[in-house]
Amino acid sequence: MLRVGLTGGLGSGKSTVAAMLAELGAHVFEADAIGRELMEPGTAVFGAIVERFGAGVVGADGRLDRGELARLAFGAGRVEELNAIVHPAVIAQQAELAEAVFARDAGASVVVESALIFETQHGEGWRERFDRMVLVTAPEEMKVARFVARSLERGGAGDEAELAAEARRRLARMIPDEVKAAECDFVVRNDGSIVELREQVQAVWAALRA
Repeated sequence: MLRVGLTGGLGSGKSTVAAMLAELGAHVFEADAIGRELMEPGTAVFGAIVERFGAGVVGADGRLDRGELARLAFGAGRVEELNAIVHPAVIAQQAELAEAVFARDAGASVVVESALIFETQHGEGWRERFDRMVLVTAPEEMKVARFVARSLERGGAGDEAELAAEARRRLARMIPDEVKAAECDFVVRNDGSIVELREQVQAVWAALRA
């Protein structure tokens, strides 16, 4: 039974690393995906968000208007209000999913992919949640460029300059990688080729399983 936290800022490539670990045999849970599921209409999290932020965050389809919610949370400085609702529920769900895996296979390795493992102030602390920590890092300009490219590919609003500025704002709200690296068991540097990245991930996986 091994609980692994996988973190990294936007554009670091942690999702790519998570996919590689899944190919190697890890059971991977993505915090963002769990959060989206818990924010669906009819859930306790959905209800708490609407109560806190108002009916204006509900779109015509009855689901959360994520753009409006983001505007209120980030633009109005209320992000911790949102985190206080979402983070404890996501952390509890992660623990429940992990326990289900371990009940089937006591020797399994569960990886939780989350950008905010260190940043969150809500729910159980990361030292209690994980046996090992892995950080995925890259130079800031590379992170920004990846965020811009991904946003444009997905049809995100804004031009390249606006998206780059948004990326830098988000990165500025996160704990610097050098601080996180001092707390992590493994650091994966995603500043080279996909082949080089895969070699690092395979080495980390072998060490985790040893």
